[in-house]
Amino acid sequence: MRHDYRMSEMDLGGGAAPVLRGRFLYNEPMKKHVSWRAGGAAQRAYIPADLDDLGWLVRSVPTHEEIHMVGLGSNLLVRDGGVKGVVILLHGVLKKLAIESRTHGLPPAPADIDTAVVYAQAGVAAPKLARFAANHDLVGGEFWAGIPGTVGGAIAMNAGCYGSETWDKLVQVQTLDRQGRLNERLRDDYVRGYRHVALKHPREEWFIGAWFRLARGDGAAARGTIQELLKKRIATQPLNLPNAGSVFRNPPGQYAAELIESCGLKGYRIGGAQVSEKHANFIVNLDHATATDIERLIEHVENTVEARTNVQLIREVRIIGERQ
Repeated sequence: MRHDYRMSEMDLGGGAAPVLRGRFLYNEPMKKHVSWRAGGAAQRAYIPADLDDLGWLVRSVPTHEEIHMVGLGSNLLVRDGGVKGVVILLHGVLKKLAIESRTHGLPPAPADIDTAVVYAQAGVAAPKLARFAANHDLVGGEFWAGIPGTVGGAIAMNAGCYGSETWDKLVQVQTLDRQGRLNERLRDDYVRGYRHVALKHPREEWFIGAWFRLARGDGAAARGTIQELLKKRIATQPLNLPNAGSVFRNPPGQYAAELIESCGLKGYRIGGAQVSEKHANFIVNLDHATATDIERLIEHVENTVEARTNVQLIREVRIIGERQ
């Protein structure tokens, strides 16, 4: 059944109702939009025309329906039964990336460091942000080159690698709430931790963009660091097979990959899903894996590691949708 998400005059307080300018996709296979290349379909997916259009769409979705924002789908699994509600595809849409000229409203910069502020919208790929910063002689953002997702996802999970995290550089975020309103929030509005971010006073909002403060420095050296990080990533991660990056957070003082390997799980397989033989904290789609194969393997790894080491692994990846 086709759904009409045009705003009503009552919603707008009178006047003509706007027509959404984006594109709906019905029963859209989510395996096309997640890096595991597995899973069911979205009942309705929407590609917004721009930020204004996204605001109208969010405001018009009935409150009883879920909204899922998806970037590159690099830490997401959609179950084989599919996902209800509306999936909004942001990659390639919210793509503004610029050196920010304004300083009003942003926290002051350290007095002893020459810095600049970069504004990046949620649909920008994190590696693109890393290259943009280095090309403008800004340093400290090189680690983003190793994050296979979008800025929105990196903000939402405080993504990081090689000793740095996204919120280390972040000074302010822009969010969109369920009423379609844009908000600007400071770091102190959030509880932040290792692969975890949450509003201190929870409400339904999504990250739309952020302002990052980076030090001015040697852009050529930063680009060299990016190249070295990419070489390391290629050497240590199974990038030749569909995967979702690290499946589990590292427990305090330990590495999830080492725990998994110590339990003899490297190479363990359920259906078409396999614990990577190259990096044990990766699960790869080896041979037409279903989302069920992947989820069962995640659960098996969790149960085995807890039984043998008494360590409870915490997932980095997000699982949504209905079981088949």
